[in-house]
Amino acid sequence: MNLPQTPSFSLTGKRALVAGASSGIGLGCAVALAEAGAQVTLAARNVDKLQNAAAQMSDAGMQVETLQLDVSDVAGTEAAVAEAGPFDILVNSAGLAIHSPATETTEADFDAVANLNIKGAYFLTRAVAKGLIAAGKPGSLINISSQMAYVGGIDRAVYCATKHAVEGFTKAMAIEWGHHGIRVNTICPTFIRTPLTEPTFNNPDRVKWITEKIKLGRVGEVADIMGPVVYLASDASALMTGTHMLIDGGWTAD
Repeated sequence: MNLPQTPSFSLTGKRALVAGASSGIGLGCAVALAEAGAQVTLAARNVDKLQNAAAQMSDAGMQVETLQLDVSDVAGTEAAVAEAGPFDILVNSAGLAIHSPATETTEADFDAVANLNIKGAYFLTRAVAKGLIAAGKPGSLINISSQMAYVGGIDRAVYCATKHAVEGFTKAMAIEWGHHGIRVNTICPTFIRTPLTEPTFNNPDRVKWITEKIKLGRVGEVADIMGPVVYLASDASALMTGTHMLIDGGWTAD
């Protein structure tokens, strides 16, 4: 009898592009992919933060490069990805949240969140896929979505709308590009403690709401996303496409 073999989690020889990589979830994903052997390109708008992160990763023996990128600039993104690619792996962690009651949402806030979370994510994913298709290579494209793609939330109508949209185009792209060997999935975290989420965690009412919803009794940490992103990027998830991984501590189990 031949025992089955576990698919490899190694990313050695793979090139990964991580957008929104200067801090928080994006940086955590970049470190996880690099630790698994990938050559990682950190992309974000803030060059100083990128270079600082890249220096620390390089000192730790990781293969890392930087790319200044504003994913809300579609033409600039497409040009940059075409020049720097092809990338075997994409992690899009660039995103924006501007919270307010739905009755108080301004058009400017709606446009800002939608332009980055939907339009930017859509065209960045497409740009990486086009490079893979032109090179005749398979790949794994991962968008950082949210548990709010599956539930509603107080003061989060716009944010929820954008993340629901990300789930929609992820499924459609997975169907279109499956025959190229390109997989498209999302990771949907609960509230993760990062510098950007500190205002939420400084609000006692919001903290009470969050801790009541998370069945495991704690908020998320960046490390909680690092294992799942390696899984989705690697051959260990070779039959997964057009779907999502909820990292929500049981929030959506109700």
